[in-house]
Amino acid sequence: MSKRGGLGRGLAALIPTSAPAPTATPAARAAEAVEAAAERAAAGLTEEPPPPALSPVADLPAEVAGVPGAQLREVSVDDVVPNPKQPRLVFDDEALEELAHSVREFGLLQPIVVRERPEGGYELIMGERRLRAARAAELQTVPAIVRDTSDDAMLRDALLENIHRVQLNPLEEAAAYQQLLEEFGATHEELAAKIGRSRSQVTNTIRLMKLPVKVQTRLAAGVLSAGHARALLGLPDPEAMDALATRIVAEGMSVRATEEAVAMAVAAEPEAKRKSRRTITAPGVEELAGRLSDVFETKVKIQIGRSKGRVVVEFGSVDDLQRIIGVMAPDITGRSSAQ
Repeated sequence: MSKRGGLGRGLAALIPTSAPAPTATPAARAAEAVEAAAERAAAGLTEEPPPPALSPVADLPAEVAGVPGAQLREVSVDDVVPNPKQPRLVFDDEALEELAHSVREFGLLQPIVVRERPEGGYELIMGERRLRAARAAELQTVPAIVRDTSDDAMLRDALLENIHRVQLNPLEEAAAYQQLLEEFGATHEELAAKIGRSRSQVTNTIRLMKLPVKVQTRLAAGVLSAGHARALLGLPDPEAMDALATRIVAEGMSVRATEEAVAMAVAAEPEAKRKSRRTITAPGVEELAGRLSDVFETKVKIQIGRSKGRVVVEFGSVDDLQRIIGVMAPDITGRSSAQ
């Protein structure tokens, strides 16, 4: 599986770049030297001994005047409480220990992101792993970017940090999407635009929550991939999904083999159920169905019987149905096909 792209340079997205870049301070130059040493160590280059552990803002004042809406501070780890909207539920202990070892040796090179709490202290926005590693490394303070962040941005920011770093399992991602839709009344299109995903990807991810509990457990544990899970959704009932999921694990089936097994299971349905769906193959029908799928951004089937036919357009939710109708007949929903 190819690794998804990250969030770019991170700080540029968090602190506006309208203000002129300040002259590099000795502490900043020291931090860059530390980061360069870390990169050399990761690459296996040992011609230079690493410098002593430093905190990137250790020599800076307690509060640095920054651009509006963001400030760089050194904060006590005891003053930071977790993000209550953190979508990530599972943390790899081994990976955390590795990060803690790096923090002990080089310091925390990337600040966490927090917001001030009315009752005092700070609430974490981004950097849960870094904060846990800092505590494991027994740091007393950490560099932090203090931002003015509204409640409705808390889940979005935590979600963005995790999905772009491939840290959420598919079910955690689906649950976070659903929470964003429910809490803030966003549509699938609006959510997709905010998190940099396609509308169909958001819809297909949310559909994973329809899997039986046993299958969801395997998916969350990483025993099944998201590709396996999406294929299982093609089966007609939960019992069939669970049975095939067990077979996937036992036989080590690939996603392709799973898709073929699902197709065979559907084809093996009782004759009485299949008669009503029996179709006649006609030239160009599959190509036309593919073109319609591209237009509606969902799966479309064209079935031609002996005396009549039908077009089946799949949708993942009521909102998704409204979107499709908007493409077919904008006057009905008030939505244009460009939306």
